[in-house]
Amino acid sequence: MLSLDAAFMASPKELDVTLQLREKAWIGDAVLELYVRSFVLRQHGKMDAEMKTRFTCNQFLNCIGNPTQVEAEIGVIYERDGLEAAFSWIREHLEPLFIKHESKRVPARR
Repeated sequence: MLSLDAAFMASPKELDVTLQLREKAWIGDAVLELYVRSFVLRQHGKMDAEMKTRFTCNQFLNCIGNPTQVEAEIGVIYERDGLEAAFSWIREHLEPLFIKHESKRVPARR
């Protein structure tokens, strides 16, 4: 993604690519959100907004790449091949890493 300074110096083509990336990421974010909500309900039988947030946050997505690019990839797969293909990509690339991270997580004390 371009910084504000770089955006002023960017060519129209670069700005167009950045906008396209953000649009794909916006769609990918929605697909990821739907997948994760279903995942949380399947795994725990109840809503858990904190777990959902841990799975979809930029800090977690950054473990495999630039969060905007990860979400854009999901968006591209969704638009090209459909929802199940996008879910399959998430299941294969993100879910195992998330489960690994969760297994190392110390439960919050209450």
